[in-house]
Amino acid sequence: MKTMVVPCLSEEFRSLAAEPKTILLVEDNADDERLTLRAIRLSEVPSIIQVARDGEEALNYLYGPDARIPDLVLMDLKLPKLDGLELLRKIRSRPATKLVPVVVLTSSDEAIDIWESYGLRANSYVSKPVDFEEFIEAVRQLGLYWLTMNVSAKPV
Repeated sequence: MKTMVVPCLSEEFRSLAAEPKTILLVEDNADDERLTLRAIRLSEVPSIIQVARDGEEALNYLYGPDARIPDLVLMDLKLPKLDGLELLRKIRSRPATKLVPVVVLTSSDEAIDIWESYGLRANSYVSKPVDFEEFIEAVRQLGLYWLTMNVSAKPV
């Protein structure tokens, strides 16, 4: 498990988020991981990013001995050991995580992947833009919305 802290640089974001939010990034491709981390850093959304490189590592983060519940799960679908759809099914089946926002960020634009993700109650499905600048902007928008504007349900 890899942790990265993204500080808040601009006044605009400091006023939106009093404390950093936690993102669980589930990504097995090292290049896509680096690109996503860079995009989050450039977005200036204050966050703590935990990286899981497969579905089993993500489950261990969420339900293992030192379990933590992130503010957002940002996940690929094509994962080793446990694929993204099965991971999403498990996230939605457990009370502790059933309301955590899950954004599928994947290279797949297959209709069946989109259909199944929303059927398993993904909150959003985003196809990874190929262009670097478009990718940066997509991740910036995701961070702004899910970590600063969206009001997530917390267990009562």
